[in-house]
Amino acid sequence: MKDISNHGDLCLIVLKSSAELGKLVDKNIKMLRNEQDEELTYILPIEEIRFSNGEGKVKLDESVRGKDIYILADCGNYSVTYNMFGYENHMGPDEHYQDIKRVLSAIGGKANRVTVIMPLLYASRQHKRKGRESLDCAQALIELENLGVDTILSFDVHDPTIYNAIPNSSFENIFPTYSILKCFIANEGNDIIKDNMTVISPDTGAMDRAIYYANVLGVDVGMFYKRRDHTRIVNGKNPIIQHEYIGGPLEGKKVMIVDDMIASGESIIDIINNISGKNVRETYVACTFALFTEGVEKFDKAYAEGKLTKLYTTNLSYIPDEVKQRPWFVEVDLSKFIAKIVNTLSHDESISPLLDATTRIRRLLKKAGS
Repeated sequence: MKDISNHGDLCLIVLKSSAELGKLVDKNIKMLRNEQDEELTYILPIEEIRFSNGEGKVKLDESVRGKDIYILADCGNYSVTYNMFGYENHMGPDEHYQDIKRVLSAIGGKANRVTVIMPLLYASRQHKRKGRESLDCAQALIELENLGVDTILSFDVHDPTIYNAIPNSSFENIFPTYSILKCFIANEGNDIIKDNMTVISPDTGAMDRAIYYANVLGVDVGMFYKRRDHTRIVNGKNPIIQHEYIGGPLEGKKVMIVDDMIASGESIIDIINNISGKNVRETYVACTFALFTEGVEKFDKAYAEGKLTKLYTTNLSYIPDEVKQRPWFVEVDLSKFIAKIVNTLSHDESISPLLDATTRIRRLLKKAGS
């Protein structure tokens, strides 16, 4: 690699929402660059200030002129709070996104290049219009482009076609498949994939993901179809009436349910309960984002009843410590992967080899003897 990018020195701007992940990314970049100075950090100190009426501002404590900036933010971190009119207010996605714009405003066009890393893409669940609805995600991408962002990095975007909103800008949709499978095989052993396994998609929207997992692992694939009540809306969505399984027999098999995110977990639990009646041997869940907006106790119950074996998810978005301590929970660390991407981009090198999950997974399976 070249010694330095033409776009200036690497600089990380880590918002409170991604403080823990940001420190790990910084540590891994230092390791990749063989930095010996323990005091050295690529994280630029900033202040995220809130006034008592809820207004906010961001202040950069060092110059960013001519630097190669990488802004890291977690729009799903509801643990970040501030006082407003004497009440403790938990920050939602809108406020996290606004803080990203505050950082861009504070930079004021002085950086040489700006990359925004939003592992959980803001408003990605509102990616298409049904009737008289807002297009929040598309609008946000256009705003970021207009504010001078050169590249947007996100993970396992709910609908990748949202990139069409900014066709002339750099947008990378990154998949953590390799990291999840590497952790899965390390924990469960290299024989599990050969041992009569089936990958299941929880709905039609996740079928491409399930097919990819199944093809690269060389196992069977199945899916569930959600029958919804389109006459009602509950918590912003049409409630599911029933899950219908489409696929081969599951009796005696080990099953992996794959999806991009778990919100309430209701759908996944329904599927776990459904396939438990088909006499499966073990049931695993693998997802990129485990939001757990509710329903953690349902996973506890499924585990206690022997219906759920393990749930694998990443540390790309906030997960409470009490969830991480559950016996069924396994966290997949993506900080090294992000560090490699940032380090490669900062040297103006192609990240295609890092994004080629298929080659890396096959190499992993060959090494594991699967």
